[in-house]
Amino acid sequence: MSLISAVDINKVYKSGEIKVPALRSVNFEIESGSFISFIGPSGSGKTTLLNLIGCLDKPTSGRLEVAGESTSDLSRRGAASFRGKNLGFIFQDFNLIPVLTVYENVEYPLLIVQNLPYKERKHRVHSLLEKVGMIAQMNKYPDQISGGQKQRVAVARALVSNPRLVLADEPTANLDSKTAFMVIDIMRQMRDDFGVTFIFSTHDPKIVGEVETLYTLEDGLLVNTSVGKGGRND
Repeated sequence: MSLISAVDINKVYKSGEIKVPALRSVNFEIESGSFISFIGPSGSGKTTLLNLIGCLDKPTSGRLEVAGESTSDLSRRGAASFRGKNLGFIFQDFNLIPVLTVYENVEYPLLIVQNLPYKERKHRVHSLLEKVGMIAQMNKYPDQISGGQKQRVAVARALVSNPRLVLADEPTANLDSKTAFMVIDIMRQMRDDFGVTFIFSTHDPKIVGEVETLYTLEDGLLVNTSVGKGGRND
């Protein structure tokens, strides 16, 4: 059974009497443990699709199943609960909380969503900060670390709740090339270690060259599915 199944997905936004189609009859399946990206120019629908998969929005028509749940059937509270249990998010601008330390930022989802006992929270946070190379900076605040370090913290935070799927919207856009490749390598290693599926939305060639499968969107249509360089052995 696929982790994600999209059947004839359409998304239409309304502005007064005007209807703007963002996605048109999109179909695909994504298996667990995938490392893939939706690509396309601005306005192609890739961020809209990421929002639908992330249960931040619902399709106008069609059926989208994520981890066995039909996203259209979820209430607002149900969608929030589903995200907390199954999904992690990584953003272009990191979205770290400035008044919390690195450790506290990674711990935050465990307090808000899962409310785990202190010892288990500490073990999870320490383990992930070690894996992303940020244990030495755990008592620093976001304004005391670099952009690449912030994104490493964001990766740890996305994974701390043991999600099945991590959605990353332009995660390397604010990073230089060397740092971007380093962050991508960390995410791939986390996929290998934990079996987590990573889905990117990007037009950054650094990511495009590293993922295993590329889904190309144009004007709301899925126009091509291809094997990325990360999926080849040559």
